[in-house]
Amino acid sequence: MTKASKLTMSAVFAALTCTATMLIKIPVPATQGYIHFGDAFVFLAGIFPGGFYGVIAAGAGSALADVFSGYVVYAPVTFAVKASCAIVITIVFKKLSSRGKKFIPCLIVAGFVATLVLTIGYFVFESVLYGDGAVAEIPMNIIQGGSGIVISCCLMPVLLKLPDIKKNILR
Repeated sequence: MTKASKLTMSAVFAALTCTATMLIKIPVPATQGYIHFGDAFVFLAGIFPGGFYGVIAAGAGSALADVFSGYVVYAPVTFAVKASCAIVITIVFKKLSSRGKKFIPCLIVAGFVATLVLTIGYFVFESVLYGDGAVAEIPMNIIQGGSGIVISCCLMPVLLKLPDIKKNILR
């Protein structure tokens, strides 16, 4: 895959991540936050295009959604957390799929590890902001990561049908 193709795919995944995060928001009144579908594209960005380009797509798309949604204080940590999730997805998915494992189980395992990264990353940041109140966010972050896994598993077979995607997966 050429650099131009990876850059284009990165831009598309950043836009999909931002849009999916902003479009469908399930409010969580107890925490004044929301659950969204953007993590599905964060996870998929770690695979398509993967590596550096996937990390930038996941981080930038998520951070832009925070900025556009009025959660500017979260944008820097969101960039770091979601970029970290994409790094984890890239590494774990590549390692498992190179051993001949099927893509969906690899995505589930990688998504689980990325959800742990997401939950811990936000917990550390929110502990500074909210103190003991940060514990209330843990279940919501786990649910958000879990929904990201389910949605990304539904979307992956569709993406693998696109021309040249499957043969270039994580290259």
